[in-house]
Amino acid sequence: MKVTEEDVAYVAGLANLELSVDERTGMLRDLNSILDYVDRLNELNTSNVEPMAQMSDRYGVDQQGSDRFAYATRDDIVEGLRKSLSQQAALGNAPDTDGTFFLVPKVIER
Repeated sequence: MKVTEEDVAYVAGLANLELSVDERTGMLRDLNSILDYVDRLNELNTSNVEPMAQMSDRYGVDQQGSDRFAYATRDDIVEGLRKSLSQQAALGNAPDTDGTFFLVPKVIER
């Protein structure tokens, strides 16, 4: 699968980026280079290679459901080091609010 100029233009549009012709050309080259390298990696036989690490082995409960890694998580603390502001107090100094949320000016024009 190759990335086309249309793909680069589409993704740049989604990211709201204005790329010059040189930047689009470089991006096209780089993305296709990455995909070519992944294709080369897919040719390797990894059927006898053990995984090096699994996030679930390190952070959370292991496969048997024990609490071996219980230290990695904690219950939410309602009141931490200091008391949180109430919603009314947080909105009290806001220049513009609808009573629930801060209202801010639109900064992205499309």
